[in-house]
Amino acid sequence: MNIKKTIIKFSGILSVLLLISCDDNLELTPQQDIEVKDVITTEKGVKNVLIAAYEVAGSNDLLGGGIHNASELLGNDQLINFGGTFNTLRQYSIKQITVINTDVSGIWIDSYRAINQANIVLANSDVIKDEEERSRLEGEAKFIRGAVYFELIKLFGKTYQEGGQNTQPGVPLVLLPTLNLDEIKEPSRNTVEEVYTQILTDLTEAYNILPEANAEFADKYVVKALMARVYLQQQAYEEARDAANEVIQNSAFELQDNYEDAFNNPEDAREDIFAWQITIQNGRNEMNTHWAPENFGGRTGLDIAVNDEYLEIFDDSDDERRTFFYNADNGRRASTKWQEQYANVPFIRLAELYLIRAEANERLGTTEGDSPLNDINRIRTRANAAELTAITLDDILLERQRELAFEGFALHDLKRLGGSVDGIDANDDKLVLPIPQREMDANPNLTQNPGY
Repeated sequence: MNIKKTIIKFSGILSVLLLISCDDNLELTPQQDIEVKDVITTEKGVKNVLIAAYEVAGSNDLLGGGIHNASELLGNDQLINFGGTFNTLRQYSIKQITVINTDVSGIWIDSYRAINQANIVLANSDVIKDEEERSRLEGEAKFIRGAVYFELIKLFGKTYQEGGQNTQPGVPLVLLPTLNLDEIKEPSRNTVEEVYTQILTDLTEAYNILPEANAEFADKYVVKALMARVYLQQQAYEEARDAANEVIQNSAFELQDNYEDAFNNPEDAREDIFAWQITIQNGRNEMNTHWAPENFGGRTGLDIAVNDEYLEIFDDSDDERRTFFYNADNGRRASTKWQEQYANVPFIRLAELYLIRAEANERLGTTEGDSPLNDINRIRTRANAAELTAITLDDILLERQRELAFEGFALHDLKRLGGSVDGIDANDDKLVLPIPQREMDANPNLTQNPGY
């Protein structure tokens, strides 16, 4: 996805519900003031809007790091500590978030920017004359929309309850583009069930029309891998197992030979099913900013450090993941996962798919694709940890924590599996983000989450 920054000024369009934006990060063609309605009448214009959607989805506020930080700081119980000066991140860490938290606002704002851009592509794809190319662009737009809504619902809605009606408030579903002030709506919040239904509709439709390979952009297997993650969050284990197995069995992705080679890559690694592209041109790696010290591109003193308690979850001192750290100048322990300032941010690694398949098979009592023991030993062997001779569900969940640590899963796994963090129950109101106050002020149809 070698996205280069191109510029189109969306002049004259305001951001009332933040479904559209006119800030420079969205600009698409150099040094021109062009109305959106003119841009979307050409193939090049629609393609540029899709590129912008990728850029925003992978930006610092969203899947370039902002969403990861929210999940890790809210969901980790004594495994990491925040020692930085950003009060917005500190609020995550101490579970006392305000309605004016600008990191929360950034997640909401940029999510709906990316969604609106995906909607613009879908509403104007008929300008793409080649049918195969049109289908590809539509599939990519639906992938982006589905992926962003999945992040929104996990952060701003209460946990999906398997077998429940899931009528708890989710987030507004906006499926049509907003191009000017006359089109701005004031949507209310859809239910958690409705949002998950739309996510899977988008991803299923994207899967059906995307090719098996699409360079660094979303392809069929990227979508199926994300579906496995969505199904797992819903505790739909059979569907999660089958989706993960399809990617493992049929795609060309392979585990890196060494654990360390899965991270800090300027180009996609061979186990990257999808990664958000970070370059000097399009901005910083937000994970590097807060998880690395100043001499590696981060902030002075290291904002987020790894505690000794994390080391205690390992059962083998030779496990390379246990030593995948380095000390900052002040002695605080930094994760090596985010050492490079302009490295790509992995979104879905093949290792996660093995973990999903193992967990789902274990819960179902099946061995679809391979046994849970073999899948977990495949992950352990790559990290130089001793193979297990028998396995339980707890073993699999602990292996998941070791392998995917600090990659944005902490809060969502906590909510899915139950338990507590810092004495706070997984389904507590404090672990759901507030609707930003500026959104509440602008839209009378929004309702605030409890506790805010």
